Amino acid sequence: MKRKTVVVGMSGGVDSSVAAWLLQQQGYRVIGVTIQMWHGNELTQEDKNGCCGLSVIEDARRIAQILQIPYYVMDCKRKFKKRVVDYFIEEYLHGKTPNPCIVCNRYVKWEALLQKSIEIKADYIATGHYARIAKLSNGRYAIRNSVTPEKDQTYVLYNLTQKQLAHTLMPVGNYRKKQIREIAEKSGLSMANKHDSQEICFVPDKDYAVFIEKSVGRKMPEGNFVNNEGKILGCHKGIIHYTLGQRRGLGLSMGRRMFVREIRPETNEVVIGEGDEVFSKMLKANHISFMAAPEMDIGKTSYFVSKIRYGHRGIGCLVKRTGLDEIQCIFNESVRAVTPGQAVVFYKGDCVAGGGRIL
Repeated sequence: MKRKTVVVGMSGGVDSSVAAWLLQQQGYRVIGVTIQMWHGNELTQEDKNGCCGLSVIEDARRIAQILQIPYYVMDCKRKFKKRVVDYFIEEYLHGKTPNPCIVCNRYVKWEALLQKSIEIKADYIATGHYARIAKLSNGRYAIRNSVTPEKDQTYVLYNLTQKQLAHTLMPVGNYRKKQIREIAEKSGLSMANKHDSQEICFVPDKDYAVFIEKSVGRKMPEGNFVNNEGKILGCHKGIIHYTLGQRRGLGLSMGRRMFVREIRPETNEVVIGEGDEVFSKMLKANHISFMAAPEMDIGKTSYFVSKIRYGHRGIGCLVKRTGLDEIQCIFNESVRAVTPGQAVVFYKGDCVAGGGRIL
């Protein structure tokens, strides 16, 4: 019987390396691929080990040699710049808080790996994400929660397509992080204790505001902090420095805790309010995606558990499809800091039902 071939996305980190090893042990013919997404000379020394870092190719190639598997590098820098970096900058300029990992997974990583798998006639692609793939009784594919709750990455994978899921393996999702590191050590993979990559891997020093200003070639204009009635409370240093629910770094002396309640790019204002003013029971979202749940007809409703940010505990909500590309979500109880630009992700049991980008 012919062995199945799988293309594994390798970042040189422990998770993707062990994913390749596990699949090899399961009898697959494994081929390693690193997706080069960012220009190495634009990263600081401290960012060498992120998923876009300087050492990715070197580390991944070393792991491929240890595993004795073929290894390729795909140049996706131009696509990454257009799809992820430009989107990231535009969202902040319009007063939103983007999630670049979600966009990168859907439009860069998965598309590149599938492209390579088609080129070499492979059967599957695989990654080191902490999630699992399930084929449901309704015939649809879905992302399932990882057995490691604190590492679960289903939130950032909600918008993968049925075609992508049908050709994807996620072996790491069946293990806890401690087990993955133990496997790496026992199997002789040299990066067992390598630090996990961090979010916004392409931003030097994690100072995204400086990165944006440098990218657009200008400093963001200062503006006014205002309350909900429009009263000026102080001066802010540019809307890209703020996100909904933020308390620290406002530079206001109000005698009580104040939070960012709204960002108004059209007037260059940041609205400030007290703690209870950053809670809401409803949101709208577009760029909607259905995964475990079949596509809802306009006007139809369904009940899910939803998360409005990575690490959110989840809360019950009634979802109604209100347009071709719009949904409305009404929560069982008020939630804090519903943030435009972030994702709302719906769960049915331990499977991702769908989601969208918060308006």
